Amino acid sequence: MNEAPPLNVYGMLMLAGILLTAWVWGRITGKETQHDSRLTWVYFCGLFGALLGAKLAFLFAEGWFYRDNWIALLSGRSITGGLLGGYLAVEIGKKYLKYPHTTGDVFAIVAPIGLILGRIGCIFAGCCPGSVCEASWWTMTDGQGITRWPAAPVELLFNVVFLIWAIVATRCDWQKGNRFHIYLIAYGLFRFGHEFLRDGPRMTGALGGYHFIALFMIAFGVLRFLQRKQQMNPGEVSLTVTNTAST
Repeated sequence: MNEAPPLNVYGMLMLAGILLTAWVWGRITGKETQHDSRLTWVYFCGLFGALLGAKLAFLFAEGWFYRDNWIALLSGRSITGGLLGGYLAVEIGKKYLKYPHTTGDVFAIVAPIGLILGRIGCIFAGCCPGSVCEASWWTMTDGQGITRWPAAPVELLFNVVFLIWAIVATRCDWQKGNRFHIYLIAYGLFRFGHEFLRDGPRMTGALGGYHFIALFMIAFGVLRFLQRKQQMNPGEVSLTVTNTAST
């Protein structure tokens, strides 16, 4: 289950993640856009959409399983829904604000930072467990002394690796305007495979709700990646360098 850790751990790290990602967002976008105030609202659109999407994804994937556990229903949320909800909210917000430039390359740096802090919270609190397995040097022991696959550390490692790639891609001008779409595809592929090693309810056979969300994330990421390739002219790049069209 993607239930939140106790407030004293998860709450502080969530607040730290919001403050840190907002600072990183401001540092990157402020340098490139002469402090366009609309970008502050774009960030908070993404934050609100991520929180809402995370809750809806949890209710879809696990709400039926925890229908008699109100604590789980109130606290549970999912990264998969957070990424998709944040993307949708940013698109809606930018249309309302009439902001025409791409922002996904910045979110490709900001989002992994927030998720790294979130997974650190999971490690300290022991939530989002992996499947039961034989003890080894890489396994984790839960509060009941059961050895499990280190699901939270592995997800943390994925986001660290992607963050490094996103920073290098920014410096090397790789995949401008498409880096967040690559993140959606990469995380969807990772999460689909990793879900088999996580301890969660299954909807049909070995597949759980997050498998289906991950497949949707992959398909959506590929679709938007191809659309962006068609939309961008050779001279158009992302927000982090100069002006473009769409997110």
